[in-house]
Amino acid sequence: MAPGVDENRAPADKSADGLGVIDPVAHKLIDRWHVGSDPEQFAISKDGRFAIIANEDDASASIVDLGSGQSRGKIKVSEEPEGVGVNPRNGEVYVTCEEKGEMFVIDPDQQRVIAKIETGGRPRSVAFLPDGSRAYVACENGGYVAVIDARSHKLLSKFQLPSGSLPMGTAVSHDGKELYVSTGRGNAVAIIDTQKNEVPRSPLPSARGEGEGEEWIVAMIPVGNRAWGIALDPSGSKLYTANGASNDLSVVDLKSRKELRRIKVGDGPWGIAIVSK
Repeated sequence: MAPGVDENRAPADKSADGLGVIDPVAHKLIDRWHVGSDPEQFAISKDGRFAIIANEDDASASIVDLGSGQSRGKIKVSEEPEGVGVNPRNGEVYVTCEEKGEMFVIDPDQQRVIAKIETGGRPRSVAFLPDGSRAYVACENGGYVAVIDARSHKLLSKFQLPSGSLPMGTAVSHDGKELYVSTGRGNAVAIIDTQKNEVPRSPLPSARGEGEGEEWIVAMIPVGNRAWGIALDPSGSKLYTANGASNDLSVVDLKSRKELRRIKVGDGPWGIAIVSK
């Protein structure tokens, strides 16, 4: 967990740890599967058969069969695993580990680690270009995004976000041209041009990446307080952010680069999932 985020909350109920199964039509919890200790983020495998869950307390990633709810294995990573992402090209699973600033790449079929990438900066989440060639990792304490060559599993560059940014959630546009990053207590979403050697025309200050390729900040859009989880709608025209400190959800129009409205939700919203009707 992030320093300063959860100190004032009640102790966690470990008996509640699990993966909830929700009926999206009835809006009901229909089951809960035990998957590990303090499960954090999870992702669905490329073939749709499994969920891969980061277990923060025991430095592992669990693989659960979505048909039966049964465990299909557990892979050891390093301390405080948090974010999980699946490469859309080859199905490799990336798990961010906060304590040592590491990214583990897992082959889900062989259930083994095939690469470890040092990102530093307390990595929180990971998102991929649609072709699976690059991964982008939000590094909270470093205030930067790490760019990874997903073919060679090498760190390409790191680029800083504006002062006060604590990068948290990540999402990529459907065409792969833009990366969206929530900035935690920076209370904004950064929009970043992912195309090489292209400087977007923007009246806002831009930040230049280091190393091979150049990434640029197109815009910083103010949203609610402590923006964390983010998600795109199916059309790719709107972005939603979960604002943990203001207890609401921001709706952002990506064409106009503006927050349209905020929707009140429960206390301390953290993540978002969008279900197509």
